[in-house]
Amino acid sequence: MMIRILKLQKAVIASILGILALTAYKIMLEHKVEAANYVLSAAGILFMSGALMFLYPILFSKKDKEGQVELDPEKQEQMSVEEPPVR
Repeated sequence: MMIRILKLQKAVIASILGILALTAYKIMLEHKVEAANYVLSAAGILFMSGALMFLYPILFSKKDKEGQVELDPEKQEQMSVEEPPVR
């Protein structure tokens, strides 16, 4: 639930795909497949993009009047529901 509220689903999926790509690389390396290096590169890109997506809520969080960072996902969810759509 918390992962969905903070919009970290894409980061989790990217990390899982990175783990699967790393596993595929190990298997391909054992069988001496030439394309194994490309799979390793894809795994690295997936891990890096997942890490950046995990940092997104921290980097783009909003500060209140006292300078404190507001990361309460339930409060942000309520605020986004209450705001009328902009035309």
